[in-house]
Amino acid sequence: MAENETYQRGVVVEFDFAVADGAEMLFEIAGRKLAEKGVRLSVMQEAKHLAGGNMHGALAELFSELGVDADAAQTAREIQSEFAAAVTAAVPGLVNDSFRAFVDTLTRKGVKVILATRADVQTLKAATAGLDQENVLVYAEPSTTYGGCKWDAWRRAVVQNGLQDIFTAAVAGSGHGVKSALVANLAVAAVEHPHVSYQDFGGADVVVESVGELLAKELLRMLHLGA
Repeated sequence: MAENETYQRGVVVEFDFAVADGAEMLFEIAGRKLAEKGVRLSVMQEAKHLAGGNMHGALAELFSELGVDADAAQTAREIQSEFAAAVTAAVPGLVNDSFRAFVDTLTRKGVKVILATRADVQTLKAATAGLDQENVLVYAEPSTTYGGCKWDAWRRAVVQNGLQDIFTAAVAGSGHGVKSALVANLAVAAVEHPHVSYQDFGGADVVVESVGELLAKELLRMLHLGA
């Protein structure tokens, strides 16, 4: 049996930060929450203290440096909850014709597409109901990081959905996401949104501005399935 018939190819999509512009959404939500505690969050502070780290620990570090007396754990929970709600509300507009073309191009080649999200799973499942239900799976991402997935989150998404890392590609929504996916032994394509454009996207096979058919064809090339 041919190798690509033995192991199914897969793509894990960081839905909240690649399909949605989650980095900008998260910055705005965190900015509002921190303003309530007297902290004016800047992009530089976000990059130095928060981006890519555990949200609770990162906020505790920020509060300590600024001398702010606030509950980091509670603040993290509030930000996480509002972020999940914001992505959930954006789902109908995100599952558009371009996104559907992206998914259809992959599933027609038998690729399993994992949509990893912190949004409401049932909302995203309902929005993608018209897609290939055998090969499109919505995965509840349990990560509590500020921003993109860490390497162990990519690994969990691969293992828990029955894939093999060497036959799976990631779609990351930040430079930090690219690096963590590489550590998880995944080939990586990236979607570069303006808020994280300063980050290092080196190591990605391809960097695009949106999720669509062009990205899907690049992923098929990366998975050695042609276009």
